[in-house]
Amino acid sequence: MLIEGEVWTCGDHVDTDAIIPARYLNVSTAEELALHCMEGVDPSFARRVAAGESTPELIVAGQNFGCGSSREHAPLAIKGAGVSCVVAKSFARIFYRNAINIGLPILTCAEAVEGTKAGDRLRVDLRAGTILNLNTGQTYQTSPFPDFVMDIIAAGGLVAYARERMS
Repeated sequence: MLIEGEVWTCGDHVDTDAIIPARYLNVSTAEELALHCMEGVDPSFARRVAAGESTPELIVAGQNFGCGSSREHAPLAIKGAGVSCVVAKSFARIFYRNAINIGLPILTCAEAVEGTKAGDRLRVDLRAGTILNLNTGQTYQTSPFPDFVMDIIAAGGLVAYARERMS
C-alpha cells in the first residue's frame, strides 16, 4: 500500500481541539468535519484544501499529536480533508487507536519528521514501513503495521473490516 503526496507540517502537542474544535462536535460526517479541520493550528488549512489551493496528502507533526480528548472526530476530520497519512514523532494513544479504527494510517518516525519540511513530497510504503522524501532522496524506516492492521486500513476502517469479515 503506497501513499504519495505533498506534506503539511505542524509542531508538538497538537491536541484534538486544535484538529477539530469542540463547537463542531455536533457534526459527524467526514465531509462536514473537514471544513473545520486543523482550525486551531492554521485557520486557513480547511479553506485552502477545499478551494484546491493545497491538497496535502500527508501531515508531518511533532510529539504527542492528537493529545487531549478521546474524540474520534479528530482523525475523521483529517481523513475527510483528504489527508491519507500522518507521520509524527509520537501520538497520543487514544488518537492512534481512533485513527486505525477509521482507516487512517499513522506512523511514528522522528527521523522522517526531522528530515521533512512543508511542501516536500513523501512516498510512504505502509507494508515495508518506509518513508521516502522525494525532494531529498532520504529514506526513513519505521515499523510496518501488522497484517491485521493493514487489513483494517485497506477496508477503510474497523466497521468496514468487520462487515467484510461477517459477509
